[in-house]
Amino acid sequence: MTYYKKTLATLCAISASSSAFAANDLNHGIAFNSFTGIFHTPTAAVMNKGDIDIGYSNQLEIRNKYTDGHNFTFSAGLFDGLEVSGRITSSSMHDNLYSYENKGQIRDLSFNAKYQIPFIPKDWFTIAVGAKDIGGAANNYEAYYAVASKELWDFRFSAGMGSSDALIGQLDGAFAGVEYQPFTWLSILAEHDSEAFNLGAKVTIPKEWLYDIATVSINSRFYSNTEFADEDTYWGINISMPLSDQAQSSYTEPKAAPTPDNTQTASVAKKDRKPQFEVSTLANSNSMQTVSKPKKVEQSNQVNNQSIHGLKSALSNDGFENLRVGLSDSDLIIVEFENSVFNRNEIDALGLVLGRITENFPEGNNDFIVRLSKLDIPILQVSGQLENYRRFISENITPDLLVKTQFTSQDTKSIKWAGNTTKTSPYFVPRVTFSPSLSSRHATEFGVLDYSLALQADLNIPIWQGAGINVTGQVNVANTSHFEDRKIFSNSRQETGIKRAVAYQTFSLPFNIYNQTQVGLFQDYFDYMGITNETAWQSPAGAHKLKAKIGYFEYKDYNTDKRDYSLLSYRYLWADKDVSFHITGGQFWNEDTGYKLETKFWFGDANLRLMYINTDVQKVGIGFSIPLSPRKDMSAGNWQVKGAKNWGHSVNTVINQDVNLINRTSAVTPTSSIDLDKTFFNQDRMSSSYIYSHLARLKEAFEIYR
Repeated sequence: MTYYKKTLATLCAISASSSAFAANDLNHGIAFNSFTGIFHTPTAAVMNKGDIDIGYSNQLEIRNKYTDGHNFTFSAGLFDGLEVSGRITSSSMHDNLYSYENKGQIRDLSFNAKYQIPFIPKDWFTIAVGAKDIGGAANNYEAYYAVASKELWDFRFSAGMGSSDALIGQLDGAFAGVEYQPFTWLSILAEHDSEAFNLGAKVTIPKEWLYDIATVSINSRFYSNTEFADEDTYWGINISMPLSDQAQSSYTEPKAAPTPDNTQTASVAKKDRKPQFEVSTLANSNSMQTVSKPKKVEQSNQVNNQSIHGLKSALSNDGFENLRVGLSDSDLIIVEFENSVFNRNEIDALGLVLGRITENFPEGNNDFIVRLSKLDIPILQVSGQLENYRRFISENITPDLLVKTQFTSQDTKSIKWAGNTTKTSPYFVPRVTFSPSLSSRHATEFGVLDYSLALQADLNIPIWQGAGINVTGQVNVANTSHFEDRKIFSNSRQETGIKRAVAYQTFSLPFNIYNQTQVGLFQDYFDYMGITNETAWQSPAGAHKLKAKIGYFEYKDYNTDKRDYSLLSYRYLWADKDVSFHITGGQFWNEDTGYKLETKFWFGDANLRLMYINTDVQKVGIGFSIPLSPRKDMSAGNWQVKGAKNWGHSVNTVINQDVNLINRTSAVTPTSSIDLDKTFFNQDRMSSSYIYSHLARLKEAFEIYR
């Protein structure tokens, strides 16, 4: 062992003192511990932002030895340099750990994090700090470490220091490792983990070989001189992929607009820059006036008439509803529409509509206004100039757009509308959304995973402005044994029947305030008749949002149980980075009071979130939300069927207690598929700051669906 230590130390010293050499991109591996590393030791590499990894390995650390068992890992790159992971470790899959014959087994849920220190030039080296088993009630694998890595030729050298209370001594002191990648698909791995020397290999199947879906890697530790192992050989398999193809990193950002002439200094187009015109409507005026408008090329009435009718026909074929297309006396193009086909993200609908305008008006420099509504409630207005937006489509030059969430209705007397009526009403059209409904328990004394799964159908029928009926039912599909009748988790089983049946009414109020009331049957939590109300205010640019939610419920059959909740929340959106921060406090459904902190990291239309809850207990957790529908759903005619735009799941664990009890009742709030965030705020992405930060997606949506 002394020889191996000296060899590793020599290699690390060489890497630290050598000048930078050009090197091929080296594959990252996920260690058995669920962080980016070798087998037991971390490297300073982290997962790429937006990538996730799901893994399994059979090496189990239990008390003072390694033995055969189960490790399930989930890792994700949340931010540039930040990697988090969760790990379920278990001696068996389904054994009841309370029984005498299974005494001595382990089943543990832990969370890990690693952060790569920024501002260090990549051709020098990288440094990361991290922790294992953060804050849990039973910290079986707690450790803290700092590690530095250097890539040289086809090698990655790593060395660091750790501190751990584990009896085995893994990461308790100095550690080091070497990865050698002679081929893109093969890596030879060696490490000293503070206690033992380990040697093995990793085979990587690139995603290019798997239709660009995912990267698969298989690693094996086939030699170790540890004194604590039943056998030398253990193995693992990992599947890595980007969480979403629509993440910001997947797009080419628009270029800054060039300066008009050589006498002006170069400047980058600002996101809050207003277009070179302003549309204003005078109170009690019978005509719409346009001030500071540039001179336009005269177009014949016949050409204009053909263009607006062609534009309306194209947008109708795209599936948009409540559609009106018109042209003013001053050649201002106006499009008003509602979107029911791009349900994952409203920005795709805006991109297609804006692109259609340039397509149907290939000449001239008309001003345009595009208005997006939902159930006749104004949501967003985008203004610009055609020639400017054409350059964005053809040359990827940053467009000069003005985006508003509050605006006044233009006087329609001066507008020549294409057709006498709106095209396709959104009302009295049944819309059914299918999604799974899942109740689960992870890493309990009864099993690694217990679940109750149902297929949920959500029926929404809009009936008038801002109002509709929503009925949610489900059919139980499968249960594990512990969710069956009279078993430990039977009270949380997904039952067949109606879950919710409510009527809702939404209002748009002045000063960017929205209000929605729901009344009806809530059977998610027993049989209650109830009323809920939420009021939300969003700042003009969308960075800040305040929301108040209240609810009152009475048991449907007996006047013995009454429930209420009252919550106040604040959200800050960092649109440039696709990150939002949330804090919610007050009294929750189960009468527990306290607060919940949440951070969401968005990658296109999916997100990962970290949670901290402090009510009757303290909990930390990680969750995700993904769309279960294509970017464009079927157009609504007499009916519409689609998948869920945001199906989510989370895992959490109790912290800062002596025992890790199962807790599913803290910080719970009844949910509905129709609420302000999902229906009217585009999941907190309906704002000017979000659109300015995602201009590239406007262009891409038009190019795909034109």
